[in-house]
Amino acid sequence: MKRFVKTLVLAAAVTALVGQSAVALPAAPATAPAAAACTKKWEVTGKKVAVRMPRGNAPVASPDSPVVRYLHRGDVVTSCVEAIARTQSGPAYRKCGREGHVWRIVRGGQVPATCLKRA
Repeated sequence: MKRFVKTLVLAAAVTALVGQSAVALPAAPATAPAAAACTKKWEVTGKKVAVRMPRGNAPVASPDSPVVRYLHRGDVVTSCVEAIARTQSGPAYRKCGREGHVWRIVRGGQVPATCLKRA
């Protein structure tokens, strides 16, 4: 209890000294700045594109991963993160008329980047 009282007295003394000093201390921000929300929009260019969820603990989807839902040409999705499929030889997938290895992470799963363009 004595230690608590001493701490309070010391805090009050410091507060009084700071209030009297000519040099003002910089004010600490009340809250930490929030991370910027993702605003990158992508438009679907393929006719019908599957949103796939990677199997098990895999970080990247594959062409045979389970389908969560479908996107259709003209749909706009938000994605700021991509997953890169590392393969031993050749492309990881052939979708929307092109080969690739980059998957865009969207709500619900991953979409081949070759099926998207910036909106």
